[in-house]
Amino acid sequence: MIKIKSEKEVQLMRRAGKIAAAARSLAGKMVTEGVTTHSINKRVHDFIISQGAVPTFLGYSGYPASICISVNEEVIHGIPSSRKLQSGDIVSIDIGATKDGYIGDCAATFTVGDVSPLTQKLVEVTEQCFYEGLKFAKAGYRVSDISRAIQSYAEENSFSVVRKYVGHGVGSKLHEDPEVPNFVEKPRRRADPRLVPGMTLAIEPMVNIGDAAVKVLGDGWTVVTADLARSAHYENTILITCGEPEILTATEEAS
Repeated sequence: MIKIKSEKEVQLMRRAGKIAAAARSLAGKMVTEGVTTHSINKRVHDFIISQGAVPTFLGYSGYPASICISVNEEVIHGIPSSRKLQSGDIVSIDIGATKDGYIGDCAATFTVGDVSPLTQKLVEVTEQCFYEGLKFAKAGYRVSDISRAIQSYAEENSFSVVRKYVGHGVGSKLHEDPEVPNFVEKPRRRADPRLVPGMTLAIEPMVNIGDAAVKVLGDGWTVVTADLARSAHYENTILITCGEPEILTATEEAS
């Protein structure tokens, strides 16, 4: 069942969203050559706690870290470790912050040093896929309108969108109805609700250079492309309003 948020709930989600967005900015600044993914996780964990919030992902279904850090062919759910980032890497960082019972969920992909033109294009197209979908995140449209815009833009740029994992509603729970695919299902298996004011969604394109197929590694979490081609991820939590959508995890600087 889709939860329509009250104005009080929206205010709480704005607070959580600001913390998550600031944590994402902080993490992005740390993405440099020689830095370990564990150190990024630790710094972001401490920042979220300092804001009176808690890392949403820590312990979620047994997940062992506070944020997800996925490098190169890793799509999502990468576990922070002693791995040192190298020039040419791309690093997808997914962050959730829970404040007063409500969640902000966001992600972005960052580059390390010099990357190839194709890799740079992947990162830029993935972010723009979100904004293409956002054009249809308005009352009266359907979820599939967002999905179609994301898929079309990715494929127009000769990339593929991941089909096994999708965006979702978000609020007092990390994953709420409805699911928000980054592609149009044929035949449709998911519900395709009409968007109404008060809905809060995590729209999150996951885009691959190669094929759309993915697999889960032996750690039970890390999702990689089946062909080991690079992948990028971009996400914001948004609010459906009576007019233009509001990005609840718009860029914020850590303080």
